[in-house]
Amino acid sequence: MDFTYLHTFCEVAKGGNFTRAAEALGYAQSSVTTQIQKLEEQYGAVLFERSGRKMRLTQAGEVLLPYARQILALQAEAKTQLAEQQTGTVTIGTIETLAAFYLPPVLQTFREGYPRITLALQSGNEASIVRAVKEGQCDLGLILDRLCADPELVCVPLRKEEFAIIVRPDAPYSHLSELGVQDLAHARFILTEEGCTYRAHLLQTLRQSATPHQVVGAFGSLEAIKQCVMCDLGIAFLPRVTVQEEVAQGKLQAIPFMHESHLYTQVIYLQGKWRSQALQCLLDLMALDAQT
Repeated sequence: MDFTYLHTFCEVAKGGNFTRAAEALGYAQSSVTTQIQKLEEQYGAVLFERSGRKMRLTQAGEVLLPYARQILALQAEAKTQLAEQQTGTVTIGTIETLAAFYLPPVLQTFREGYPRITLALQSGNEASIVRAVKEGQCDLGLILDRLCADPELVCVPLRKEEFAIIVRPDAPYSHLSELGVQDLAHARFILTEEGCTYRAHLLQTLRQSATPHQVVGAFGSLEAIKQCVMCDLGIAFLPRVTVQEEVAQGKLQAIPFMHESHLYTQVIYLQGKWRSQALQCLLDLMALDAQT
């Protein structure tokens, strides 16, 4: 059987549309139609039926889909096993916070042992990273969230993150050794963008305690957030690791926030995923770094 037909079948099932599948695969729509027809001839069953403007799997198609995915996964694994293990690409999905303040030393050590492996970082928020790992777009996901309990994924906790309220050294809060929720009444916040787990945690905490507050800015860049705090536009809520340099230089102050976050830096990957020597080395380095 031509594996291309199964790949096309899975893409149509994913998008529910021949045109969308053709665009994703770089084929003409007629080619997609032909491939599905040939697959139906080989199995002697109709795999799709039209439902409005979408193509919906028939019962036979629903039965075939998990087998098709498994066959393609085994094919990909066989190719990987037969390929030279010292070359290739490892794709890591991660958030900006971890890409900037956690990964660099780990990747530097990894490169010393595997100089011919290309490391690709794919940025996003936690939800998009989980999705990318499940769909095979990323080999690993590095996220900052509550411990992942998805049965499709292996979750390796690396460390529990410490968070702080970030202020200017001359801010009204600067004399306090710690801050509780009540201390943040009427505070002006410069936050990370929507979809960020620790932003959501802070806002949920403020809402549950009915603490009045104002979000005056939201940025995807940690550097932009820190610069805004330095300019006295507001205060921020960030992992302590992201402001260590500025605190040491006296530019910012990180005041402990007295509310349990239960947010962990963790690495995730698919259950049953074959791990090359290089990929296992990267996982081991992350675990080792978490112990230091």
